[in-house]
This record gives sequence, structure tokens and C-alpha cells, in this order.
Amino acid sequence: MTKFVFVTGGVVSSLGKGISSASLAAILESRGLKVTLIKLDPYINVDPGTMSPFQHGEVFVTDDGAETDLDLGHYERFITTRMKRSNNFTTGQIYKSVLEKERRGDYLGKTVQVIPHVTNEIQDYIRRGAGVGTPEAVDVAIVEIGGTVGDIESLPFLEAVRQMSLKMGPHNTAFVHLTYVPWIAAAGELKTKPTQHTAQKLREIGIQADALLCRADRRIPDDEREKISLFTNVPEYGVISVWDAKSIYMVPRMLHEQGLDQLICTKLQLNTKPADLSRWDKLVHETEHPGSEITIAMCGKYTDLSDSYKSLNEALRHAGIHNHARVNIEYVDSETLTPDSADQLAKFDAILVPGGFGKRGVEGKILAAQYAREHKIPYLGICLGMQVATIEYARHMAGLEGANSTEFDPESPHKVIALIDEWQEADGTIQKRDEKSDLGGTMRLGAQSSDVKPGTLAHEIYGPVVTERHRHRYEANEKYLDQLQQAGLVISAITQREKLTEMVELPRAVHPWFVGVQFHPEFKSTPWGGHPLFISFIKAALEHHQAATVPAAA
Repeated sequence: MTKFVFVTGGVVSSLGKGISSASLAAILESRGLKVTLIKLDPYINVDPGTMSPFQHGEVFVTDDGAETDLDLGHYERFITTRMKRSNNFTTGQIYKSVLEKERRGDYLGKTVQVIPHVTNEIQDYIRRGAGVGTPEAVDVAIVEIGGTVGDIESLPFLEAVRQMSLKMGPHNTAFVHLTYVPWIAAAGELKTKPTQHTAQKLREIGIQADALLCRADRRIPDDEREKISLFTNVPEYGVISVWDAKSIYMVPRMLHEQGLDQLICTKLQLNTKPADLSRWDKLVHETEHPGSEITIAMCGKYTDLSDSYKSLNEALRHAGIHNHARVNIEYVDSETLTPDSADQLAKFDAILVPGGFGKRGVEGKILAAQYAREHKIPYLGICLGMQVATIEYARHMAGLEGANSTEFDPESPHKVIALIDEWQEADGTIQKRDEKSDLGGTMRLGAQSSDVKPGTLAHEIYGPVVTERHRHRYEANEKYLDQLQQAGLVISAITQREKLTEMVELPRAVHPWFVGVQFHPEFKSTPWGGHPLFISFIKAALEHHQAATVPAAA
């Protein structure tokens, strides 16, 4: 029987529910349990696909093409279970489903209400995400409820999990509440009152926390833990200090040493082997003892919020670990990049242009690709980063003056990037679209395979076939591929059905490492295996760094 751990948050947002949930899942998995995670988001958007990264961070894409919350990226990086569409749902999806059932007459004339219809729908979604009643059912499903306790948006979710706990019994569910214990500098002490109040608010809803994860900028002393225990009705061993760590990969060990996994196993009556966190210890040791250090320029337009590139940042760090190097990431706002300021890129060991949507900052990205090409700095373009590299090459090497994407200039004389109107999804279904299609869910999404050209850098990295996840609307225009290739651009991977460009590169004879990819490889990177493309990219950055420093040393 699948058992459930419900993770809630209080006081303020952005405390790290996703990392805490993923860390607990990692410890339970190390005990031999089959674990999955589910994220419940209380916003009314159907999914985060149309939301600005400034609003909600990056959009994580699963193999089956779901646009999901960035926390699912943390889940995949911490445990072996791969996330699917059913591992993330929103208030918008719930109400959409309920209203569709009402229109079909499924409720047989009843008045449709939040209780029981909406709360029942939420419970059905949770059970579906955990695979209940299927061969994919897990031992433990950790359910993270977005938002902050006390917000009106999350009340239906909290009521639904309260009902689930009542129905399933005390040994089949557990509640973990993440809270905040601020340090008040003027008083010179930690304050427990916010934690007392959020635990009280949770009890008013009908939920008693089994464990409190108390976030602070320092360790919480035992006397403060005792005070929190007294005022929240949580045993002192369930009041766990979660202080700021140098690396997110230290959190599983932190929680384990304070007995969180044992508390959960005892509450759920799970008899397991002891936790084995040795690989986490090795990972942390590797991150703290790099053999070298490099700096990457990330030229994008969402540089004010690092969560916009969360998976990308982690993929670079993973590749650094596998190259025994510390990777520093410096953000360069592509809106401010001009021919007069492009020389600021000279100091970097490599240049990366990430994905994005809209015209703002595009010319700066094109300039970054040009600078990397002309100065032989390792370059990696992801999604839009591949498209701007193609535009740049068309303009300056293929003689296609004014080349652009129809996304940015519909009247361009050379539309080297354009909107395609038909493509095949991972499940084989054919999708169609045009400029008037809804923005949500109309992109090429999820895992798709492409053939890789022998003798290329792409083939050296991936082998004969590359399978990666996608999230984009515009493609390289096949009408210009011959001209681009005649000018020296290598089309190194092409989709198996539509013959769309998936990877471009420059020959090694003219550039040490220059690659653009239409997909998002960062979504499949983990700290354990890294990712072959990023590992190769960081290796090239190290070689560039060494070549640049050797003459100075001489």
C-alpha cells in the first residue's frame, strides 16, 4: 500500500520546500524504498508554460512533454524516479477537470462544490501521481503543496490532504511543515513566534504536523527547539533545524543526522534497511575540493532571477564536478550587450546563450554568438541560443543580410528561423499550429530522437542518436540549410521524421568548440551522471582557460 508524506510551508515562500522534499525522498530511496514526488501548485494557470520566468522561475519539461514547476527538476536530480505529467498539477487543472465533468453531466445534477467535488478531484490526482492501483505504485509518495499556509489559494489542497489522512489512517500518512525562524539582529536572537503561529494556523485547518523543518541562517539551539516543541505540539525530536548550507547536496545528510527519515519510517510503520548516504558524501566532497576553476558567461535576459535558469545552472555545476572543476556563472544581460561593450566577454572561459522567448535582448545574444565564433571562445547555444547562432552565421558568413527569425522580424528578407505548422509528438500524434494558436501547450514538447551525423562533435558526444527534451515553437528553416552548409555551418543532428535541425556546430578546424542545440539538455543532467554535452563543454572551457593562462605564467 502506498503511503503519503505531505509537505507544507509557512511564514514565507522560497524557504526550500522543493529541496527539503527531494532530500527526504533521497534518504528514503537510500533505505531501499520506491519513492516518487508530486507537486501541487495553487495558481489558476493550467500549467506554468505561459508564465514569465520572473514570476515563477524556469519551466521544467518532462519526457512526456509536460510543462511543470521547477521543483520537478530538483526531484529528478535527487532521486532515480523520472517525473511525468501526473507528478505536477495546478488549481487550474483541477477546476478545468471538474468543470468538464459538470458539462458532461458526470455529477448527475448535483450542485458542484469545493467540498466534496474539488477536494475529491485533488485526491484522485494525488493517487494517480503515486500510481495507486497500477504496477507503477510506489512505497512512499511525497506530496509538496505549493504556497504558504494561510493563503486562500491553497486551502482546497490542504483540506483534500486532511481528508486523505483521515480516510487512510494515522500510519499511512505523515505531515512535514517547513517554517521560518528569523534572526533579529537588533535583538541578537532567533525568534520562534512565526513558527508558533504557522503551526497554530495548520492546526486550525485540522492538520497536526509530525515534523517541523525550521529554516534559519544558523543552527537552532536546543533550548529554542524545546520552546518550539512546547508551543506547536510537535515532539522535540520532530523539531529539525535546517540552516543555510553551502550546497543543496548537503541537505540529505543534514536531515538524516537529525532523524527525519527515521521519524517518517516510524510514523508510517516502514521497516527498512539503514540509510546509505555515502554517494552524497562523495558528491559533497567533490564540490568542496575542485582541482581547478573556470567562469562561464551566461548571456540571457532573465539574469535578475537565477531560478530562471535553475536546471541550466545545476547542469553546469554537475559537469564541473565530472571535470573536477568549480564552475562560476556570471550573468550578462543581453539587452545591454552592444558592439561597444562586447569586449567584456573576452575574460570568460566559455559563453553560453540559453533559451528564451520574445524579441527583447535578442540582438545582444546574436552578438554573443558572433563574439564567441570570431574569438574562438567555446560556445554553447541552447534552444534560442542555437537559433541566434544560426542567424548570426547566416548574416555574417552566408551573405544573407538581414537574416532573422519570424518571431522577431516577420518581414525579414531571409527567414532562416520560422514557425513550422506540423510536427510529431513523442507519442506519435501529429500536432498543428499557426501564429493564432494558443501559447499554452502549442510548442514542440518532451523527449524526441534525432539522427546524428558521423564524424561530428555531436557524434563524439552522443553517438548515432540523440534523445532530448524540447520546448520551443520556432525551427531552423530547411530552405536555407544548403546555403548555410555551403558557407561552413555543420548541421550535425536532424529529427527522424520532419528532418528539422536539432544541432549545429562549427568544424574543429575553424573553432575549438562551437555547438548549438534546439533541445534542452539541462533537463536530463544529474549530479551522478552529469550530462555528456555539458561535460564536453566544460572540458573545452578548461582547455581554453589553460591555453589563456599558460603564456602569462611563462
